[in-house]
Amino acid sequence: MRIHNLYADEDGESHFRDIDLEMTEHGPDGSTSGRLPATGIYFRTTPADWFFDWHPATRRQYVINLDAPNQITASDGETRIIGVGEIILIEDMHGKGHLSQAVGQMRRSVMIPID
Repeated sequence: MRIHNLYADEDGESHFRDIDLEMTEHGPDGSTSGRLPATGIYFRTTPADWFFDWHPATRRQYVINLDAPNQITASDGETRIIGVGEIILIEDMHGKGHLSQAVGQMRRSVMIPID
């Protein structure tokens, strides 16, 4: 399973990378990863015209899009559309941060803090 990861380097520049989540448990009902830390869960809706200018993340968290994609631009210029059902681990808590915006649809998402 692939997770998008947005992080900041030591100079505060944000970048994307991919994390391959290892599936360690296998059984008749499928495969699962090992347990990962989390400190809660938030549910969020964002409007179809949502735009959040440059900002660092307020906390380390996973975000899972439930019914619509969103677009994120790292400060190095790379832009990704995070699709429905995709997961992003956001960790760029210092530096310029990133841009976030809707792609013309109201979106429901789940945010899972890990700190």
